[in-house]
Amino acid sequence: MLAKANRVITGAEFRSVVRTGRRATSPIAVVYSTRTGDSSPTRFGFIVAKSVGGSVVRNRMRRRLRSIGRELLESRATGHDIVVRPLPASTEASWVTLHTEIINAVTRSVERR
Repeated sequence: MLAKANRVITGAEFRSVVRTGRRATSPIAVVYSTRTGDSSPTRFGFIVAKSVGGSVVRNRMRRRLRSIGRELLESRATGHDIVVRPLPASTEASWVTLHTEIINAVTRSVERR
């Protein structure tokens, strides 16, 4: 689990990031990011729709995404809200593929600013 300070929590925050943020796509996910300020911590949110799979599959995907998010927190600059929305194809991707695609999409989304 990510620390509360590193999570996008409310529906309004999710909507704001998705509607106003930069978007980067990959074959397995869509990543949205918005700049919040240099002093605020980077926060992650995950939208895993039912189209991804049943509850077991969705929860496994959330756990994998949180793990990638923790790794990104250690290596990324502060001041971003990032929302990751995996696509149904993500369930068939290996861990290495998922990890690489998400990190690349987050990097593209954040560096577009």
